[in-house]
Amino acid sequence: MTEHPFESRMLIDGKLVEGQAGSFPNINPATEEILGEVADATPADMRRAIDAARRAFDETDWSTNHQLRKRCLLQLHDALESEKEALREELIREAGAPRAVTYGPQLDAPLADGLRYPAGLIDTFPWETDLGDTVVSVTGINTTRKVWREPVGVVGAIVPWNFPFEVSVNKLGQALAAGNTVILKPAPDTPFNATRLGRLIAENTDIPAGVVNVVTSSDHLVGEELTVSPKVDMISFTGSTAVGKRIMEKGAATMKRLFLELGGKSATIVLDDADFNTACLMGFGPLMHAGQGCAAPTRMLLPRSRYDEGVAILQGIYENVSAGDPQDPGTLCGPVISARQQSRILGYIRRGVEEGATMLVGSTDPPPQFDKGFWVSPTLFTDVDNSMTIAQDEIFGPVLTVIAYEDEDDAVRIANDSAYGLAGNVASGSLERSLAVARRLRAGFIGLNGTAGYGADTPFGGYKESGVGRQNGVVGFSQYTEVKSVAYPA
Repeated sequence: MTEHPFESRMLIDGKLVEGQAGSFPNINPATEEILGEVADATPADMRRAIDAARRAFDETDWSTNHQLRKRCLLQLHDALESEKEALREELIREAGAPRAVTYGPQLDAPLADGLRYPAGLIDTFPWETDLGDTVVSVTGINTTRKVWREPVGVVGAIVPWNFPFEVSVNKLGQALAAGNTVILKPAPDTPFNATRLGRLIAENTDIPAGVVNVVTSSDHLVGEELTVSPKVDMISFTGSTAVGKRIMEKGAATMKRLFLELGGKSATIVLDDADFNTACLMGFGPLMHAGQGCAAPTRMLLPRSRYDEGVAILQGIYENVSAGDPQDPGTLCGPVISARQQSRILGYIRRGVEEGATMLVGSTDPPPQFDKGFWVSPTLFTDVDNSMTIAQDEIFGPVLTVIAYEDEDDAVRIANDSAYGLAGNVASGSLERSLAVARRLRAGFIGLNGTAGYGADTPFGGYKESGVGRQNGVVGFSQYTEVKSVAYPA
């Protein structure tokens, strides 16, 4: 970390600046060590960033200069690649991300295509569609009709702490490629990856001042300036459903465009013809990064006829995985992000016991081997009814609930019996059967037999209270645009 140290300053209007509220500490969740200080913004700082983004959209050619946008995104990609290993260490330390996970969705996967894919879309996206000439009945005039796609305007991008770089780079890539200007608001728990982005933008790209602003703050409500400001056209938010609902409510006053990627309580349906030794490996899902993933498969549905067989496999997994140092390449389950989250997760585990589920593996107390940090033991619940709190609420910790079902219809009913609809999984010995079940699931991101469609070209998002819109792919790119219909005499 000596060559590329933590960046403490924010990026506002092309300049790296301090916060008017001073600074606040960034804490390593594995050790409780203070990693460093970061700029603490006030609402006035945020309003300066909003003004800068508005001015950059209205007064520069960013929104119309396709080649400038493409060049700048590729410059940022190259700059990030040059500091990839420093960024890896940063994510391990500030997010508690296990080193192994940084080689996948935490860093390497989004870095590979998060900026390059939308940069490529600039050349291929249908910015103009010709509807052809026709005599319009209301005027009798032979008319040429076009549909133009234009950028929305100023985008407020609000990012969570669990996969902070992955979410940031995908929001920035698509919003900027579509021609918008952006205010990026990282979570207070994980600011350094975002301030690094800000520094690289300022020092290594031709992105005009104000096109990207990075505002860090210890106060979550500073982000609400984005939601209520009439100068902000769209909010792109990834986080909890509760906050997403607040954004939707507060944004209604100015008719904000919204992309909301929210919570999940995803179910894995293991059908009775599946290879259980393979299918039950999906039980590892809630252990990765201590279950701090919105699409984590936290409910496993097993046929009652093979329930005991599946539980035995899962018990073997959970008894042989323990929370560990995220620096260790062999660690899958690291710390949770904060003392508050640790307390919340342990409260859910206690609630599961109180409601009658069997805690086959795990503990209602923190693991005793750690003197410092925020830790929760991998926890396996069996004999779970889907109406229990631990089967309905998003715990966001290393907790798997195992539920028995009677037949395929019952499995689908249980999987869909949730306020959420983000992701799901189906395991079967028959591809035709698993596809048929997948079609019945009310969720936006489905994997069959251990696969996942993750990628910059793949839409990601959910049904129901899991959100509005999609991140990534042409579908995600489109949501950062407005549609304008134009007609003129042929």
